[in-house]
Amino acid sequence: MSAIDPHTTAVARPSMSRFQQFYVLTKPRVVQLIVFCALIGMVLAVPGLPSWMELRQMALACLGIWLVAGAAAAFNCLVEKGIDARMKRTAWRPTAKNELGDGQTLLFSTLLCLAGSVLLYFSVNALTMWLTLATFVGYAVVYTVILKPLTPQNIVIGGASGAMPPVLGWSAMTGDVGPEAMILFLIIFLWTPPHFWALALYRVEDYRKSGLPMLPVTHGNEFTRLQVWLYTLILFAACLLPFVYGMSSWLYLAVAVVLSIGFCAYGFRLWRNYSDALARKTFRFSLVHLAALFAALLLDHYLL
Repeated sequence: MSAIDPHTTAVARPSMSRFQQFYVLTKPRVVQLIVFCALIGMVLAVPGLPSWMELRQMALACLGIWLVAGAAAAFNCLVEKGIDARMKRTAWRPTAKNELGDGQTLLFSTLLCLAGSVLLYFSVNALTMWLTLATFVGYAVVYTVILKPLTPQNIVIGGASGAMPPVLGWSAMTGDVGPEAMILFLIIFLWTPPHFWALALYRVEDYRKSGLPMLPVTHGNEFTRLQVWLYTLILFAACLLPFVYGMSSWLYLAVAVVLSIGFCAYGFRLWRNYSDALARKTFRFSLVHLAALFAALLLDHYLL
């Protein structure tokens, strides 16, 4: 999962109401991207314009996925509250500042997860509920509790959870997981490491203080920069797969090529001539890259 607002500090945050405190635990900007990617999976799974019943199904699925994703985010805040308190980027969170108790946060996460799971099971389908629940466990437990403190490859392995939204969306509308959904999964899976490592490069001191074995901490700046560039090259190839497989036409291909060239260029510049400012730009462009890529898939689906 990504940290969308890397410049936020505890000092810059005004006091929040109790509702706002619980709301920010869900990492709403991250969850918005998750739901957007899931929605793309839903739309692509339906040939032509969706019917009113299909639109209703999409809305319920998006709500259910939002609830479970928010639950995973809140659980992450609970588990990492000590780490968050040592990092400028996350020190403002209510859990890090002890404004919310462990019991309150755990109860909030549990209720969100239950509500989302029940909604998905009874209003969408059982497969989507189980896949969404597995994604919760993958992120909140396998990644946050096990992988993140143990290996610098945490974001690579744990990225599988973050790549699940389009698969969830696809299963919500079809009741199964097709190769198209797995192509979308692969794109996000390969996008995650260069996206996150660009952030980690200019926040390396935060991660060093936190004690987490992030790649820039364990292998250094230059090695991480090389990995970012290599991953953008592999991602470029993956972004061509929707066209190669026949999911999309030339409209998507043109957008994918332009965006991928841009990401590769940022990766190359970062490798050859590093600066914190360039790392920030690379991180921000990665967000534009993913959002625009999936928006192009959506436009292509309806226009051509």
